Amino acid sequence: MLFRRRKPDGLFERVRTYLWPRRSFSRSLQYFSKRILRLKATPHAVAAGVAAGVFASFFPVGFHFIIAAVLCWVIAGNLVAAALGAVFFGNPLTFPILWGASWETGKLILHDRLPAHGPPAHLGEMLHTLSFAKLWHPVLEPMLIGAVPLGLVFGLVFYGITRWGMNVFREQRRKRLAERARRREHSPLPGGSVGSAHPGGSVGSAAQ
Repeated sequence: MLFRRRKPDGLFERVRTYLWPRRSFSRSLQYFSKRILRLKATPHAVAAGVAAGVFASFFPVGFHFIIAAVLCWVIAGNLVAAALGAVFFGNPLTFPILWGASWETGKLILHDRLPAHGPPAHLGEMLHTLSFAKLWHPVLEPMLIGAVPLGLVFGLVFYGITRWGMNVFREQRRKRLAERARRREHSPLPGGSVGSAHPGGSVGSAAQ
């Protein structure tokens, strides 16, 4: 394979690159934006897919890809856009923030139903010490319930941004193609002829 690295990256280097890209986050954002904008789908489908991926990122691992796929089917979103949105918005750097926000929001919603003297108050400590069965009521239930309003809000925001970006990008591309076609039509051809057609259908040549 051309331009392949002589020495493949090890596991540590791959993890480090995933957490802190070599290109910097600004270039990674540009790369992500180009991947989204160049998808062959309608603006609604792409925006709905990104929104589904963002919505699902607030849910615990194991649920979010399933939720994104189901939501794409319901709202006619693009699955590739949903995967890109989920991977970009939900990653090892943002998961603690997203899940912590979902957990805290769920605790506020379920305040009256949570035990007054229950497990440890810190999410990380509970995830480390409790079994899966014991995690449901104090952790998973609040996270799943809290993820819904947060996912809806951020999903709608990213839907609007993505759809607006798709419309602007495609309008600019349409103008560029039209300008390129206009220049090609009026550019002089070899032999002194001009690249514009007469009503008869023949290409106009220079006056003799």
